[in-house]
Amino acid sequence: MTELRHRGPTEKDLLQQQQESESEVRTDGEAPSDSEIKPDPGVPPTVDDTPEVLSKALSGMSSRWKNWWVRGILTLAMISFFFIIIYLGPMVLMMIVMEAHACLSVSLPVCVSVCLSLCRYFLLCVNYFFYGETVTDYFSALVQREEPLRILSKYHRFISFTLYLTGFCMFVLSLVKKHYRLQFYMFGWTHVTLLIVVTQSHLIIHNLFEGMIWFIVPISCVICNDIMAYMFGFFFGRTPLIKLSPKKTWEGFIGGFFATVVFGLLLSYVMAGWRYFVCPVEFNNDSNRFEVDCEPSDLFQLQDYTLPSVLQSLIGWETVRIYPFQIHSVALSAFASLMGPFGGFFASGFKRAFKIKDFANTIPGHGGIMDRFDCQYLMATFVNVYIGSFIRGPNPSRVMQQLLALRLDQQLHIFNTLRAHLIEKGLLSAIEEAA
Repeated sequence: MTELRHRGPTEKDLLQQQQESESEVRTDGEAPSDSEIKPDPGVPPTVDDTPEVLSKALSGMSSRWKNWWVRGILTLAMISFFFIIIYLGPMVLMMIVMEAHACLSVSLPVCVSVCLSLCRYFLLCVNYFFYGETVTDYFSALVQREEPLRILSKYHRFISFTLYLTGFCMFVLSLVKKHYRLQFYMFGWTHVTLLIVVTQSHLIIHNLFEGMIWFIVPISCVICNDIMAYMFGFFFGRTPLIKLSPKKTWEGFIGGFFATVVFGLLLSYVMAGWRYFVCPVEFNNDSNRFEVDCEPSDLFQLQDYTLPSVLQSLIGWETVRIYPFQIHSVALSAFASLMGPFGGFFASGFKRAFKIKDFANTIPGHGGIMDRFDCQYLMATFVNVYIGSFIRGPNPSRVMQQLLALRLDQQLHIFNTLRAHLIEKGLLSAIEEAA
């Protein structure tokens, strides 16, 4: 029992933590600068990982402006790389998302320090479950053609549970008396990591299948909010926003919100006119390849909207011609600006708990890849829920694929039921007369 007893912090520890938290914010309400923030003794000192070329070019600047330029230059480089990925198409995007979450899942401190093989096994199980569900949903015609795939699809969830149960038993059998607490600590954090990283990447891929615009606009809004909040905070920031991130200010938070909403409207207007971005990704059974070609839905057709009387008196317009998707983009932009930063706050609290400044130093001025995805945690889930709640309706092609997968007697029963229903509604006779 003594091993499982929790040792709570003493009164002295609590007082010290409170003093450290209060010292992060100045009493005059102004956000502290880099030089004013006292380093945490538990956090390793910051290492200057700026490339030598940039260090020489910016050697005459103060640390504040040097950091501004380094972040700006590398931000432009990352945005350019993002454009290249988009140009390569949705399938490349999906592969990169899968590869990124696999790297992130096995790169956190818990998985590296304790039983890396078991972490990777649970990662394999979770990926098999999620992506098996995706294959069954979006490639049902292909699955039904191949007997091995049909069997795997039919018993997919049972196989997934069996694989997880095997890993669970392996964990129990690997328990060592002197390391119980450490092993259960690893087990819990492995599952939390998989929940945060793998689930989000799975939802991102689902959003991509709905159309690239459902991936590009949300992720671009988060990027825009991150950049504009930094810009407004850098030039106008005075009032601290939250103690977890002492450099975040109310000025940056509010300025980033309005800038992101405007950016979302403009980006949506540009992208809604291109089929490449708005058409869902579908598998063509005849050519055995993915295609992005369709007749755009009403969501991506220009329509006239009557403005409220208040706006009419201000701008002198009675109607405005926009895409319906732009109205939805306001909701996406608002969520990216108001709720997205809480993913960053969560990551800040996580890093403080483990006494680290960044998850890695891969990108100078930005930290690691995980540091760039901290605000994306909630966005993928929101977009997926938003599509399911307000956008997606019954999919005739998917229903037809499911019907063709039934036995012939089941298909005949459905046909007779549907015919009786259409006759009752008076639609079948009208169709016959037209023929």
